Amino acid sequence: MMEISEDSLFQSVKEIIRLSREKVFRIANSTLLLTYWQIGKLIVEDEQKGKERAEYGKYTLKNLSQKLTLEFGKGFDYTNLSNMRKFYMAFPIVDTLSQQLSWSHYRLLSSQDDKNKRQYYLNEAVQNNWNVRDLKRQISSLAYERVLKHKKSSPESIHSVLKDPYIFEFLGIKADEQFSEKEMETAIIDHIQKFLLEFGKGFAFVARQQHISTDTSDFYIDLVFYNYILKCFVIIDLKTGELSHQDIGQIDMYVRMYDDLKRGEGDNPTIGILLCSEKDETIVKYSVLNDKNNLFASKYLLYLPKEEELKQIIDQDRIRFELDQDNKNP
Repeated sequence: MMEISEDSLFQSVKEIIRLSREKVFRIANSTLLLTYWQIGKLIVEDEQKGKERAEYGKYTLKNLSQKLTLEFGKGFDYTNLSNMRKFYMAFPIVDTLSQQLSWSHYRLLSSQDDKNKRQYYLNEAVQNNWNVRDLKRQISSLAYERVLKHKKSSPESIHSVLKDPYIFEFLGIKADEQFSEKEMETAIIDHIQKFLLEFGKGFAFVARQQHISTDTSDFYIDLVFYNYILKCFVIIDLKTGELSHQDIGQIDMYVRMYDDLKRGEGDNPTIGILLCSEKDETIVKYSVLNDKNNLFASKYLLYLPKEEELKQIIDQDRIRFELDQDNKNP
């Protein structure tokens, strides 16, 4: 009989314990969600019987909270019961609940009044395995509003993946300090996980300063990603100053070269993105960016603005985007 080493035995036992704990967590989480959903359902149904619903509901919840707390202890205060009520109202069909998300996830999701917005964050949280902190940041930074275009049933497009503006406060670069494009590139690599979370779904990091050579010249592309949803390479050129026609010509050349030298069989055409701190809309309008569907310029912010300021920026960008799309597709 073959002897098992101590380390191998330890690893085997550890794996059994890990899987067992995961199973217990999934069962406990599923039970908790179902319990809170059922409580929310009962509260809403009982509330609907009241003549003066607002006052009736508030009075009922306070009394119910006191009785449940005496019977079962913490976890059933007025705030939590209110959250259960909102949980049921946001997700009235129990089969739509994902067991992958926790009660803390659902409390955040239930606070979103807009159904489409709520569904977007739910889908993204499940698909990208967001923890509660990730979900909270996406909501507070208005990620849904920053996505260029939302499509309900059509296939994924680059417009449903990209955002404008991007918010890179996690890079640790102060907006009022001087920094080079190389320093920004290094900061992105140092925080690649957070960058990918902010950048959008389906992106995988490929290379930094990727070397492309022709018969006469050598070129280095700042950052290269592959998007497995769009099935294409996405190359990024970083600009810390104002956008120029030369920058646009360069990214256009990079995309053409990448398609010619690096694009594989079965890959869709390469997409080029200029990430810039300042985006001159006049230059964008009268450049190749306005004529092509695979070249984009997106602004980035190195701080998280106040909600009203961010909404204003988003509204301005969305109006421009929709006008551009109308011009391209009359």
